Amino acid sequence: MKIAVVGGGPGGLYLAALMKQLDPGHEITVWERNAPTDTFGFGVVFSDETLGGIENADTRIADAMSTQFARWTDIDIHVDGKRYTVGGQGFAAMSRKELLSLLQSRCLELGVEIHFSTLAPNVEDLRLTHDLVVASDGANSQVRSSYADIFRPSLDQRRNKYMWLGTDLVFEAFQFYVKQTDWGTMQIHGYPYSDSGSTFIVEMHEDVWRRAGFDATEGDEFPPGTSDEFAIARIREIFAEELDGHEVLANNSKWLSFTTVRNECWHDANVVLLGDAAHTAHFSIGSGTKLAMEDALALAACLHENPDVESALTAYEEERRPVVESTQRAAQASLEWFENIGLYIHQEAVQFCFNLLTRSRRITYDNLRTRDEEFAVGVDAAFAAQQGLPAGPPAMFQPYRLGGLELKNRIIVSPMDMYSAVDGVPGDFHLVHLGSKALGGAGLVMTEMVCVSPEGRITPGCTGLWNDEQRESWSAVVRFVHERSTARIGLQLGHSGRKGSTKLMWQGMDDPLPDGNWTIVGPSPLPYGADSRVPREITRPEMEQVIDDFVTAARRGAEVGFDLLELHCAHGYLLSSFLSPVANHRTDEYGGSLENRLRFPLEVFDAVRAVWPAERPMLVRLSATDWTPDGNTEHDAVEIARAFVAHGANGIDVSSGQVTKAEKPAYGRSYQTPFADRIRHEVAARADVAVIAVGAISSYDDVNSILLAGRADLCALGRTHLYNPQWTLHAAVDQEYRGAAAEWPLQFKAGRRKPPSSRTDAVRPRLSLLRDEQDNDVHLRWQPARPASVAVS
Repeated sequence: MKIAVVGGGPGGLYLAALMKQLDPGHEITVWERNAPTDTFGFGVVFSDETLGGIENADTRIADAMSTQFARWTDIDIHVDGKRYTVGGQGFAAMSRKELLSLLQSRCLELGVEIHFSTLAPNVEDLRLTHDLVVASDGANSQVRSSYADIFRPSLDQRRNKYMWLGTDLVFEAFQFYVKQTDWGTMQIHGYPYSDSGSTFIVEMHEDVWRRAGFDATEGDEFPPGTSDEFAIARIREIFAEELDGHEVLANNSKWLSFTTVRNECWHDANVVLLGDAAHTAHFSIGSGTKLAMEDALALAACLHENPDVESALTAYEEERRPVVESTQRAAQASLEWFENIGLYIHQEAVQFCFNLLTRSRRITYDNLRTRDEEFAVGVDAAFAAQQGLPAGPPAMFQPYRLGGLELKNRIIVSPMDMYSAVDGVPGDFHLVHLGSKALGGAGLVMTEMVCVSPEGRITPGCTGLWNDEQRESWSAVVRFVHERSTARIGLQLGHSGRKGSTKLMWQGMDDPLPDGNWTIVGPSPLPYGADSRVPREITRPEMEQVIDDFVTAARRGAEVGFDLLELHCAHGYLLSSFLSPVANHRTDEYGGSLENRLRFPLEVFDAVRAVWPAERPMLVRLSATDWTPDGNTEHDAVEIARAFVAHGANGIDVSSGQVTKAEKPAYGRSYQTPFADRIRHEVAARADVAVIAVGAISSYDDVNSILLAGRADLCALGRTHLYNPQWTLHAAVDQEYRGAAAEWPLQFKAGRRKPPSSRTDAVRPRLSLLRDEQDNDVHLRWQPARPASVAVS
């Protein structure tokens, strides 16, 4: 093959070296606009997984890199004037300049042609004269820009400002300095990369940056290779204590705003994107160099394994895209955490450190406990102390007082529509469904959305509470839960609005009933989706009737004995659609501004709160974002939550979306938790109000991590309980917890021991175990040999 590589960074050079080894007959040319000794940045960090791939592919490069590595396992977090250390992580870093030098040498040794200080020829010409054109020309890729209509890039520029610097202070471990200044919170990300230097990245929110006067050079143009000396001098002053007399080193250092690069497509015919040209991930979770070299490994393998370029590039993209998107989701969570670091600085120090460590959701409590048990024990103790409870039970099994209601643990069975009622009457199915979940150990079991009128149903199979027959049937369910379990049971009330009169879920979710069984209403005559029916705009008299329907249903719920009531203001149903500017285009006092859009949902809340027993808590479920342009965002959700709390809500159940079929959610593990986190820290923590996290929370490790980090007070799990109705009891067994928070029903106690699933009689030699303990050093720090000091007379 004849291969053109545009950009001589680590990714492009490594690919060239790999391809030349796979077939010395390949004719490979690299064009690099900078000189061979030019490099911007200081150190690069690698994971053990990446290093394993490099070692398998090219032992020469791997061996050369290993001689340059600084290695350590500790992370030091400096907050409130103290250092907190967690070990067992595993890092390897080296100088970016040294990495480029050895990759350049390896390429030249193998016969790769490299043109330094040279711009690549026109890409159109290259693709005609070469079998493959690799665009590894960085985040500002000119190749990508040339084919923007094909690659369809999106560039998400963030608000934090950062500057990439170095220092001659050789850190012993990864460093996070979180510094409170007169202008706000600033942070340092630092790590060693050699025996003589460390990377030193300064980051802060743009507002802090401006207050500190760093915007003085905002309009200045800095030529390539020139640094912002004014800013660097200020940084030396502000971080003088942390630098401890050491120097700040600059290399093309100026203020930047991180841009996350994504592309809908990574290749076109024989042109392919690699590394930062294809994707970027925030520096707080790893190195762009690491991702680029992983790309090179995958691309080389796919080119070698496939019969032609097109199939190879398709295979490369299919292999790498899921990995990269997972990394980018973690990076997004991490960068947003640092953007909002001011929300967390008030946390107790150990909880703050745990929050920082688990910010991307890649490190969890169990993961951390495996790496550094001593630190994890401290996290447990700090959490228990905050709750005024003794240390011991896992966080999920600590009790919680929600208003006047005592819950035995922090687990909620989330509301899930079952579409199995007849004329709104819950039957035996609902008794078994909710009863089994109560017996399964959860602290609180929620009903599905119980509709306040026949016209307020989503489907003909939805339950209701608009008549006495329904009340009596619900009484049987509540009675079973109270008599046969120690769980509490909550009632969720709602009205379907424009999403009503649809088929049962398994017949076609959100598809309209063919005969339009009942009239649907909404704040405006706007359909939920292109194939949905158009609702009639609800009139003021009809709104009064809806309020009356909610009040009547709430009274019946109180008579039944429900322990808690949740008002459903999420997922595009009537009250949710009033809140959303996507669904609410009214021009009266119930549309327009957020204050106006809140008016009707608050009227309903106030009316229900007035008849719901004062000693029983009342929650509100919200969609924290509409996941669509011009819709509500997490910032709107904060204000919506604040309004409901001001009106007396005891808790906010934080979901998202389902307001429009045009939504584009960013799905992932615990993907809605950041919204709960924001509401908890901006609203609820100051008002002693509970916040419930929900959405793709599926393991007890996720639950404990969320609670210990202070992201929510309670966790609601839905599909997890459908998969395993005894999920909470099984989680207790897995964590070796026994106590009142996970009491097995008497009838089930014989089964509380986990059945053996494999051989358990194998015993390892004791001396081997002792050796393992000796070799397992949790705290490894980078302490290169220092030259002996010379006495001067």
